[in-house]
Amino acid sequence: MSKTNELLQPMNRIDRLTAILIQLQSQRITRAQDLATRFDISLRTVYRDVRALEEAGVPVGSEAGVGYFLADGYRLPPVMFSPEEARALITAHHFINSFTDIGVQQAYESALYKIKSVLGSQEQEMLEDLHNKVKVVPTVAQPEHPQDIHLSKIQQALMQRQVIAVEYFSPGNATFTNRNIEPIGLVYYSDAWHVIAFCQLRQDYRDFRLDRMSKVKILTTHYHLRDRLSLEQYLQQQSQTTDARLMKVVFDQKVVRYTQQARYQHGFVQEEVHEKSTEMWFMVGSENFFARWLMMYGSYVHVLEPCSLKELMQKLSSDLYEHYH
Repeated sequence: MSKTNELLQPMNRIDRLTAILIQLQSQRITRAQDLATRFDISLRTVYRDVRALEEAGVPVGSEAGVGYFLADGYRLPPVMFSPEEARALITAHHFINSFTDIGVQQAYESALYKIKSVLGSQEQEMLEDLHNKVKVVPTVAQPEHPQDIHLSKIQQALMQRQVIAVEYFSPGNATFTNRNIEPIGLVYYSDAWHVIAFCQLRQDYRDFRLDRMSKVKILTTHYHLRDRLSLEQYLQQQSQTTDARLMKVVFDQKVVRYTQQARYQHGFVQEEVHEKSTEMWFMVGSENFFARWLMMYGSYVHVLEPCSLKELMQKLSSDLYEHYH
């Protein structure tokens, strides 16, 4: 059994029959094997479920060796979406598959079947064609996303304002601690999902990476929003208290394209393009971290200011030279 199917929640037969009907309605032809794979059931169970739909009056047709289809004109009560809205959701599908976990992906895929099911066959074929022509390519440095980072649980707790018990790994001292946290928002940055929450252990707001949580349990305890900052207030507060400094550097035009993804992780503010170079401004919190990133561009980058960054680059270069000589 695949890892994906291991994470699927058990589905009763009524829900499965409804889901099969929606999938049949969302495609011109649906293979029995596709249904078996999606619902983690045997082909024999697929055949029984299709017969049950037929006995309930659903006009299911079949083509030997091809798959099942619904008779023209048969539709469930429609949920109206325009083709433009459906196309936007198809595009979002690719981002969800790249930047969320398996739980959110499965929920979105189920919703997408329902959306496609209310469209005509021509629109369905166009959407399928569009789906195959849109790709999201992660950055080279982006880590592989884990199968389950508890994203759905965090969302549920946010909506219901419930306290979460987590076992959290702190990389600083390489230990796990048990925390009860009150989530106020989710933020995606630096190639990872973070939950901003009030930590009852520390009695202050903390930023927790979801991929460092080994266990997550939603408690029955609720908290009041009036006692906590909103996510917007927290982010605004953080921006006002940051000790970031302005750094100005010039990249040779030969390497500028290689900075397109990483620059935003290092506080990119603006750029000025010249014939053979591009000057960039960054608001930097860690000068050391920023300098080590610049080192990878060698002689194709030049520091304008501050002087402390120039001196740090010289020291790093000298240390590297000494290490290999």
